[in-house]
Amino acid sequence: MKPPSDVNSISVPIRALVCDGIPLVRDSLAGLLDSQSDFKVVATAESVAQTLLLTRTYRPDVVLLGLDPEPNLQASRRLAEYGSSEESGPHVLVFHHDCTDALLSDLLLAGVKGLLNRDATGEEVLAAVRGVARGSTMLSTVVVDRLVEWFRRVYENAPRAAEMPEVTTLTLRERQVLALVGHGMTIDDVAERLYIGISTVRTHLHRIRHKLALKDRAQLVAFAYRSGLMSEQAVSGENPDYSHA
Repeated sequence: MKPPSDVNSISVPIRALVCDGIPLVRDSLAGLLDSQSDFKVVATAESVAQTLLLTRTYRPDVVLLGLDPEPNLQASRRLAEYGSSEESGPHVLVFHHDCTDALLSDLLLAGVKGLLNRDATGEEVLAAVRGVARGSTMLSTVVVDRLVEWFRRVYENAPRAAEMPEVTTLTLRERQVLALVGHGMTIDDVAERLYIGISTVRTHLHRIRHKLALKDRAQLVAFAYRSGLMSEQAVSGENPDYSHA
């Protein structure tokens, strides 16, 4: 896969391929992207087979998939395989509707970088595609809420943070930031909650990812629950009893 690029720092437009089984939806998405100066729709498709063929032909930066759940998963897996075998491959954004937890999990494991509701607004779509093009993981609030609830159910009996050696590498402030991210807070929310600057929060998150070898927000949330950091003490700012901290 090609390394993420800062799309705001270059004049080359984001090359997008739009796939949807409904012509009106497909044309509307293509029109929305083409109306922006930083996008170029290189092709549209209506099936998995067409998407794979056109991806190899036009080498888009982002592929938008709006098929039924199973074809979305099939296409995502095939595109991931294509990306791993080429010097560059597209990032994938999937439009979902009433997906099961199992399917959402499969899509994320398949390498999907974006998951949006079918009823997303035009602004949400544009922001998500831009984020995905940079290599960021862009999830709808519905998906984030479901992931948080799932982690709460799975890790409600998680070991205390002191039982995980990795946690001892984090400072108290880094543990607080990670716990708040685990609760679904944005960077702005964390900064306001802890009375620190947004750039400071970003620095803490960068250091946390480096120390724990985590790639994105989803992995940060997962670690927060696995480690037992989701305690009232960590969130409130009190100093819990971490061994060797």
